[in-house]
Amino acid sequence: MPQRKRVLITGGAGFIGSHLADELLHHGYEVRVLDSLLEQVHGPGKQRPGYLNDDVELLVGDVRDQARVDEALDGVDFVYHFAARVGVGQSMYQIREYVDVNDVGTATLLEALMERPVERLVVASSMSIYGEGACRDTRGTIYHHADRSVEQLKRGEWELQSSEGRTLAPIPTPETKIPTLASVYALSKYNQERLTLITGRAYNIPTVALRFFNVYGSRQALSNPYTGVLAIFSSRYINDKPPLVFEDGEQRRDFIHVHDVARACRLALESERAAGEVFNVGSGTAYTVREIAENVGRLMNKPHIEPQITGKYRVGDIRHCFADITKARNLLGFEPEVSMETGMQELLEWLKDQSSEDKVDRATEELAAKGLTLDSRNSSNSKSVMAHDTT
Repeated sequence: MPQRKRVLITGGAGFIGSHLADELLHHGYEVRVLDSLLEQVHGPGKQRPGYLNDDVELLVGDVRDQARVDEALDGVDFVYHFAARVGVGQSMYQIREYVDVNDVGTATLLEALMERPVERLVVASSMSIYGEGACRDTRGTIYHHADRSVEQLKRGEWELQSSEGRTLAPIPTPETKIPTLASVYALSKYNQERLTLITGRAYNIPTVALRFFNVYGSRQALSNPYTGVLAIFSSRYINDKPPLVFEDGEQRRDFIHVHDVARACRLALESERAAGEVFNVGSGTAYTVREIAENVGRLMNKPHIEPQITGKYRVGDIRHCFADITKARNLLGFEPEVSMETGMQELLEWLKDQSSEDKVDRATEELAAKGLTLDSRNSSNSKSVMAHDTT
């Protein structure tokens, strides 16, 4: 019997990484995880998460620790690099931490891989690198660099406009859109993506970058106020508080279930045509943030708690972005299989046994204190502002 291939997942004890571990184990791989078990995500104590499959070999350590990375790579055939600090808002005031973990951590891993190349490297990138998604005007002209001015946002005029003042309609965003980096997090993810692709090409390590859109499902860190928006909304409802929806709630996002993401990750490992490529990993369907918040409340039997539409905007937020997944369909054979309704039911079944410390108010206060959230209804409190990015 041929020996099973061994896979290392950095950051693999987290939300997406643990589901990927399950997917790989199910398909006959051995899985090792290197994870620092960050307190913001996993709580105090650095305890092995209960959801992490018993067949996963867990090494607790920091991806910036060269010796620990060398140990983790011993006998490994493939690597998924998921280790990163995550959160647009937090990245704007913990700049050194995000740059250090995301960029220096990636460089540390890549230097180790120079000495012991693997058969494939897959890196988790992010939709955040796009900034605003692609859009077009009523005449059919497509815009890849549309933006919202600070003055426009202060007036509460949320939609993207052409230079002539025409409202622009969002369209699916392809991988060919030139990145518009508007937060420290987005910049660090783009650096991770480019560092791995450049180094992979130089050292003959077939490398794939996956740009994840808004991933949801079980095992999200509900007490982390910088996690995915669905987990944040769920945490608010669990604590009988209204979810906070910025702007007018009509911004559109692409939500994809974590089981679909895990499958896309495996396909990126196994597809010969994936090497050297960048792929969107999303559902290809757009939902407004307001309707997502309302659906979560309804499914959690709390329709009496209405989302709070704040009329505020945050530094780094964008208006619309959802994925064109044509390339993933054609080269990976990827097709999303989990509908929003099915995925939400799975999430809510998991939530029944979860508790959550709601830290959203505290995080919102931190952003406001640093001038990173502004109220369009009272723009006199304005400090400095950037105009776009993702949740």
